[in-house]
Amino acid sequence: MSVLRHPKDFFREVQRYRDLLRVLVRRNLKVRYRGSFLGAYWSLLNPLMMTGLYAAIFGRAFASHYDNSLLRYILAAFTGLIVVNFFSASTTQALSSVVANGSLLNKVQLPASIFPVSVLTANVVQFAISSLPLLMLVTLITSGNPLLMLLLLVPIFSLVLVCTGIGFLTSALYVFFRDLPYFYELLVFVLWLSSPIFYPEDIVPVELKPFLALNPLFPIIASIRQIAVLGQLPDFHLLMGSLLSGVIMLGIGLGCFRWWRSQFMDLL
Repeated sequence: MSVLRHPKDFFREVQRYRDLLRVLVRRNLKVRYRGSFLGAYWSLLNPLMMTGLYAAIFGRAFASHYDNSLLRYILAAFTGLIVVNFFSASTTQALSSVVANGSLLNKVQLPASIFPVSVLTANVVQFAISSLPLLMLVTLITSGNPLLMLLLLVPIFSLVLVCTGIGFLTSALYVFFRDLPYFYELLVFVLWLSSPIFYPEDIVPVELKPFLALNPLFPIIASIRQIAVLGQLPDFHLLMGSLLSGVIMLGIGLGCFRWWRSQFMDLL
């Protein structure tokens, strides 16, 4: 029964410590971009460069899978890279957030959950002022329908849920297993490789497609591409699948975090 009350307790903690959360988010962004010329817009540099590289190497070969349009291939690769980069950055930073603030937790009575939440919130803010406006602009150009710009927020919300759940899970596990970052780096690589980013989904062998469905990023990327690249309504089942995967990951991550929270102090 106590596990069922955990989500409600968590949101009460967030409400109670919202001022502290605001300070931590601001600190995270200031430290990350102190002295930087472009600030949060550096997060766009990596996907833009990788998109150019993919277009130069694979553009001609894979454009046929996008109605012989190199531009559509470029947009498809770019949207996939934005999703994976956000996932990788936010969850990797959240992984070490509790351990990095262990000394503070031992001195001041604070909810440990505030640290992964602050990291994820900082990444959402960064995404909202850098990548999201560009995605919305692309959606408006390809579809001409402002309503699709709002619909784009649904798979992005699913992405935030997935990252939050995994951020809770990994930050809790890292307290017990200090080798976790090395394993997690491999896991992120597998998720990147199993996400159809620089290659079209059509070329994946039929016997391997069920494994793609296990990737929580797959329905999110596919939904964003249907909206932003094709300029059309996304498949309802795909959209609901992305939301469901986000809710499941959030439930698992938050449940494990709250379950193990009482053991943190002995190891920090």
